[in-house]
Amino acid sequence: MSRILSILLMAVFSLSSFAQNKKAFSYLDVFALEYANDPQFSPDGKTIIYRRMGFDMMKDRSRGAIWMMHIDGSNHQKLTTLEGNEWQARWSPTGDRIAFVRSTTEGSEIYIYWVNSGKSAKISQLATSPSGLTWNPSGTSLAFSMKVNSKPPVIAKMPARPKGAKWAAPARITDRLKHEADGAGYLKPGFHHIFVLDAQGGTARQLTNGNFNHRAGLSWHPNGQQIFFSTNRNEDWEYDFRNSEIYSVDVFNGKIQQHTNKPGPDYGVKISPDGKTLAYLGYTDKVQTHQNTIIYLQDVKSGHRRELTKDIDRSFGNLQWNAQSTGLYTSYDEYGNTKIAYISTSGKLQTIAHHMGGTTIGRPYPSGAFCIDKKGNIVYTKSTPYHPAELVYQQKGKTSQKTLSNLNADLLDFRQLGKVETIWYKSSVDGRKLQGWIVYPPFYDASKKYPMLVENHGGPILNYGDRFSAEMQLYATEGYIVFYPNPRGSTSYGEEFGNLLYHNYPGNDYDDVMDGVDALIAKGIAHEDQLYVTGGSAGGIMTAWMIGKNKRFEAAVVAKPVVNWISKTLVADNYYGYAHSRYPGQPWENFETYWKFSPISLVANIETPTMVLVGMNDLRTPPSEAKQLYHALKLRKVPTVLVEIPGASHGIAAKPSNLISKISHTVAWLKKYEKKE
Repeated sequence: MSRILSILLMAVFSLSSFAQNKKAFSYLDVFALEYANDPQFSPDGKTIIYRRMGFDMMKDRSRGAIWMMHIDGSNHQKLTTLEGNEWQARWSPTGDRIAFVRSTTEGSEIYIYWVNSGKSAKISQLATSPSGLTWNPSGTSLAFSMKVNSKPPVIAKMPARPKGAKWAAPARITDRLKHEADGAGYLKPGFHHIFVLDAQGGTARQLTNGNFNHRAGLSWHPNGQQIFFSTNRNEDWEYDFRNSEIYSVDVFNGKIQQHTNKPGPDYGVKISPDGKTLAYLGYTDKVQTHQNTIIYLQDVKSGHRRELTKDIDRSFGNLQWNAQSTGLYTSYDEYGNTKIAYISTSGKLQTIAHHMGGTTIGRPYPSGAFCIDKKGNIVYTKSTPYHPAELVYQQKGKTSQKTLSNLNADLLDFRQLGKVETIWYKSSVDGRKLQGWIVYPPFYDASKKYPMLVENHGGPILNYGDRFSAEMQLYATEGYIVFYPNPRGSTSYGEEFGNLLYHNYPGNDYDDVMDGVDALIAKGIAHEDQLYVTGGSAGGIMTAWMIGKNKRFEAAVVAKPVVNWISKTLVADNYYGYAHSRYPGQPWENFETYWKFSPISLVANIETPTMVLVGMNDLRTPPSEAKQLYHALKLRKVPTVLVEIPGASHGIAAKPSNLISKISHTVAWLKKYEKKE
């Protein structure tokens, strides 16, 4: 007995020693993180392929490769020996081949992997990158969407350049409403069209024509003759940007048929296995800040349509039919948690899995993917606050799960992460229940006093949740209790809650954040003399608004903000997207309202030391927005500094080193004004 007790004591001591030897999560650990994405069942349901994501420290970028495993997690291996970025892996209907896209320095092409031989080969020679890769039902061809470039408009005829002369580059001319996009920069003229390619290789054949973009979600009819997709082919499509319809194209004669006609987006179409019913996502546009995305079912022959989830107050996405054509698998967000559900064609909803996500490493936003096999078994990317996406397998009708991958064991098993807790509190404005999360520093000691950092989410029509976040963990490592809330306007709490910012942003979402701060002070977790605040994008707007409304924060970091709605609305890449939905009318029609909701209007009140941070290639919240706040604070002699990150677009975390730069600069500024006990 004493020997057994000794062994148990040794085991306890060993575990305790192991826990004590764990290090806190650190900046360079970001490069070591991996996550799973886009899992796909083989037709027989015995094998899974997925995209294994990681980061290249030497090239400072994300990378993805196709891996495979059996459904019990065994035989886990890379699909091919090829190098380069790989994505869009899709099984052939018979399971004997896998099509995927691979990019090299020469561009992106379609490859085939033969399961029996293990050989792979390039089968395409494409002008631009393909998307939406999908097999036809017989496995003889593949469909995809690809951009066909066109010539820009010509206004002036330049004189001939003398031989050997080194003139400036020619002028760039555009006459399009959408001519640039954050992360992509200037968009070359052209339109996306649908192509088919023989699975044996050869020349891709273009199916669609006209000056329209055909690129959203391709779904083959079981007869192999039509491909369903979403686009806007209205005459005024460019200005009718909030609208899209469901169409089909005949693979043999190119005839296009329109299947829907209502104001608002229709997209994500999937035709049922029996070929009788279209399922798709959308809503009838009421031109407001937020509307729930609902599931529609439409009879292919009669065109009769019904709203399957009209009475369920959630937004749905990611549709996949069951094999019997009697229901669909889908996902939705609820209280900051992404769930997977089955809904019958009669409208009965059953939630079957939770915590899908983990494919956005920076901040805890919704993400993730799932796949269903013919028997109704599921594989999906699961995340918790303590790990990014791992593959999880769950059999139909069961709640037990098997974790198939453990991509971060080599790192996270040896790191002490900050504990994450959910907090609910009441709004002082209208008594609503509000949700947020707290991240404690690693090795937290409740007897000590810690500074608190409020981290505001972007969107604002978006949500944070109980998901892994490298940013939150790094702030916690630096000794901050991090509070990240979902104020009104956040999704996953119903349409009415998400739409509370309509023509009122920033509005009472400010009060919601401050109510959370007060609730944490009342609990003794936060302290009035040790409050700090940051946030990016819409979170940057909120941060600038907060320090303009009160003087309670010791220091602030306003990241990639909008500070002037007049300039933002007319300069950003998505300038046209705010038409009549953010505020009534256009800036020149309603100057007073646009100014009233601009944080720059409060700059005379700001006394908080403020860092302003932005990516130099940001087209969504352009650097000119950040500079307005910085210049105003400099003129007022408020302590401030402008941090511009070279090569970074709005998604600063796209490059791991930029994510690290953002966090390290933020921490350095906050610590400069941290009160020492």
